[in-house]
Amino acid sequence: MSKHSLAGLIAAATVTAFSATAFAESQVQVDPNLPIYESTSGVSGNLTSIGSDTLNNLMTLWAEEFNGFYPNVNVQIQGAGTGTAPPALAEGTSQFGPMSRAMRDSEEAEFEAAHGYPATPVRVAIDTIAVFVNRDNPIEGMTIPQVDAVFSSTRRCGHDEDITRWGQLGLEGSWANRDITLYSRNAVSGTYGFFRQNALCDGDFKDSINEQPGSASVVQGVTESLNGIGYSGIGYETSGVRAIPLAHDADSVMAEPSAETAASGDYPLARFLYVFVNKHPERDLEPRVGEFLKLVLSQQGQDVTVRDGFIPLPAAVAQQEREKLGL
Repeated sequence: MSKHSLAGLIAAATVTAFSATAFAESQVQVDPNLPIYESTSGVSGNLTSIGSDTLNNLMTLWAEEFNGFYPNVNVQIQGAGTGTAPPALAEGTSQFGPMSRAMRDSEEAEFEAAHGYPATPVRVAIDTIAVFVNRDNPIEGMTIPQVDAVFSSTRRCGHDEDITRWGQLGLEGSWANRDITLYSRNAVSGTYGFFRQNALCDGDFKDSINEQPGSASVVQGVTESLNGIGYSGIGYETSGVRAIPLAHDADSVMAEPSAETAASGDYPLARFLYVFVNKHPERDLEPRVGEFLKLVLSQQGQDVTVRDGFIPLPAAVAQQEREKLGL
């Protein structure tokens, strides 16, 4: 989806801007036109979620909210990476496949071969991918071509030289000759794939990246390395790192990762987050699956989204997802 079409959908939400560095003081508003969730009868059994690390905390918080309505439902959550979601859904070992990107053609084909119809993607939140530096790093911001030149060996976004030292990004004094230390998600991660596509212009990562199994590990690495730089969903920001402003190119405005800049299209790295499910085209979802998703797409569920540092869905988008699911 293009940044402009995504921006239009985000702009439809009732949100105010939040600063990535002061989220706790922000007032991101959940769309008041979202429905209020009310419990129902006949909901029991077990639920399993296998997939995205980015969505791991959010799925856990949604599960806790769901257990408040249905304390006898057991929800198990595994967040090893987006790439683990499609095979688990295809094999029937999970009901939910959280993913920080859409399924690839090969993943869709695997599911359809097993079930005879495609998996159903459910948009559940909006995320901004942040580029983090150590909190003591004075850099003011970067363009996407600069980000590409730092992280990739291919420089397909057009920067004229490889960037390996902080001085090449304008830092002076003791920073000028400091080597840059790279932290990245691993290849099973949807965030890795999104960043590769949108920040590296489909290029290749440098061999020198320090691949990490989760977003928290990326942030921890940058926290512990004065020279470090890494990326993850904004929800993983801590006091040890700083999310820097980004610009599409040298002629564009530098933008903080926020609801406002995602809505305007000024921030280059905004995306939908998904939960994929096995929805037979001619059958209703199992009650426990349907009610979980109904909660996620409600005011209470989207309030959880905000509390975990993500951007809530506009009511119009949530309504589209409910209709898709027959809820």
